[in-house]
Amino acid sequence: MPKFLLDAQLPKRLKSLFDEFSFESIHTLDLPSKNSTSDRELIRISFEKKCIIVTKDNDFVESYLLSGKPEKLLLLSCGNVSNSTLEHLLRTNLRRLEVEFETNNFIEINQMDFVIHS
Repeated sequence: MPKFLLDAQLPKRLKSLFDEFSFESIHTLDLPSKNSTSDRELIRISFEKKCIIVTKDNDFVESYLLSGKPEKLLLLSCGNVSNSTLEHLLRTNLRRLEVEFETNNFIEINQMDFVIHS
């Protein structure tokens, strides 16, 4: 079962959604440096704890494409949407994410598409 590491720009309440679906999750607010945790440290934690980084941050995309880090990445490219819209987007895709992350490392979700990047 996948584990998720939620980046700082995502609301902490999303952790409850992952919990509801019985997925282990960590939000940056759970870490010692909280939302000041660097991207480099998040990548290190994701490798150590075998977590998928969940982010809206394109810096992680660049790092993934250039160096393969993080190992697994979920990009939420839905712009500035309400927390409830973001929650709905994840809620409707979490089970599919569970299946797709078994064989894929980079998935992007927006309001229209579910994109598996190779």
